[in-house]
Amino acid sequence: MDLEKLEITAVEWKPERKEWIIMISLSIISLMVALDATILVTVLPQITQSLNGTAIDAFWTGTSYLLSSAVFQPIIASVSEFFGRQQLLLLSLAFFTVGTVLCAVANDFTVMLVGRSIQGVGGGGIITLSQVIFCDIVPLRFRPKYFAIVLGAWAVGTIIGPVVGGAFVQHATWRWCFYINFPFCFLGLVLAFVFIRLNAVAKLTLAQKLRQTDWVGAGVFLGSTTIFLIGLSWGGIQYAWTSVQTLAPIIIGLAGVAAFVAWQLWIRPRSLISMSIFYCLSAIAAFYCALVNGIVLLSALYYVPFYCMSVRGSSPIRAGVELFPAVFLLLPGSIVVAALTTRLGSFRWAIWMGWVLVTLGCGLLILIDLHTKYVVLAVALGIMGVGFGQVLTSVNVGIQAISKVDDAAMSACMYAFMRSLGMPLGVAISGTAFTNSMSSKLSSYGLPTEIAHDSERYIYVLRTMATDDARRTALLESYMHGFRTVFILITALSASALAVSLLIKHFSMNKKLQARYSVRPQSCSAH
Repeated sequence: MDLEKLEITAVEWKPERKEWIIMISLSIISLMVALDATILVTVLPQITQSLNGTAIDAFWTGTSYLLSSAVFQPIIASVSEFFGRQQLLLLSLAFFTVGTVLCAVANDFTVMLVGRSIQGVGGGGIITLSQVIFCDIVPLRFRPKYFAIVLGAWAVGTIIGPVVGGAFVQHATWRWCFYINFPFCFLGLVLAFVFIRLNAVAKLTLAQKLRQTDWVGAGVFLGSTTIFLIGLSWGGIQYAWTSVQTLAPIIIGLAGVAAFVAWQLWIRPRSLISMSIFYCLSAIAAFYCALVNGIVLLSALYYVPFYCMSVRGSSPIRAGVELFPAVFLLLPGSIVVAALTTRLGSFRWAIWMGWVLVTLGCGLLILIDLHTKYVVLAVALGIMGVGFGQVLTSVNVGIQAISKVDDAAMSACMYAFMRSLGMPLGVAISGTAFTNSMSSKLSSYGLPTEIAHDSERYIYVLRTMATDDARRTALLESYMHGFRTVFILITALSASALAVSLLIKHFSMNKKLQARYSVRPQSCSAH
């Protein structure tokens, strides 16, 4: 049985009071997730030292969150089609809260990694459901204008995260990076329970909900993507790329993904992820842009503060402040694009301009060396920030404009998934590039290559060495060699996204709103 849908024309659409409340509530919840996503950027070295961990432990502290966040998004969005947006949002918030508690009390990396994984499930659900709920209540033509509220909150969280994390490390304890989430978790649960109430257009019994949910497809998707990403994350970090430990999970995971696609096409079509969202070259190109956006954005957010703390000797707070030009200018870049795409009804120009700026900013990072003045870094980050703001909004809008009307919600979910998938991919790819490049440079100086595998914690060793120590200079050159390789990599990836984006054709943004959930009565339908 196919679910009924509510249709609303996009002509002269304005949000009602209930819709305003939902949008503001989602913005506050998104602020919490964004803050948590970046607050550890300047804190990981301290957590590693405090819990007596290694660089691999620090790596998995960030990666475990990203993996679970990515792989659960399509499943949560799909299940919400039948069990309700509000119910799945509350469940996601509960997971995020439980994970936060575990991280806050962790005294070893086992508990920390379990907590971060549970947090990731909740964070991923919040991200994807925010996208889907906007698709339910706001017509596409006006979506950029109003989704800018959520993006603004996300940008604020991203801006203050590294600075707040650095302040906690220097003046209190890293545990405050998790304590700070508790008020937001409580507020988010209250807002979701009281205000984010959407009515299903078609009423289903519990038996119908259970029968229509593709549990087999969800299991295959979850298992295969998790195995694949774990293998990819191991490559070059814990095991060699050519080792059985790396290749086996990657091959098994890819085989599972192929089996899932076959299941969706021939056995249970449109049940979990509708393959029709990839129906044309423009759609594939736009999803590639979302993937690269995740890779490049997270690589920059991690490796620029890492560069500042190691090569420039910045404190955690200062490293967060030095990232300001990128995250501060991301918001106006996003808002301007949101307003113009709504007014003009077109989005391709913003995708192209955004990727040009991101590629230029990443390219300028390649020029940085041990003695580069901060103003050069600030200019590069500022250009990247404006570009990222444009890409975030325009690719999101473009994917929904390209999608068929029936697939709008799943396309929005897949955009969030592809961007989130790019984040652990970015960690894996950039981590491998950095470690191998730094190891090569260390070898040329006759220094132990193990330093490259413990580079986060070795920052504190650098600070104990005399400035005129030849060994310290060699270490800094090795760090810089690793960073430059990462910057070359993200520049190349950004340029590839620019090239692929040229394949995207024009699609109208004037589409009717077809939703399975709404805050408006069904009588407001317009055909």
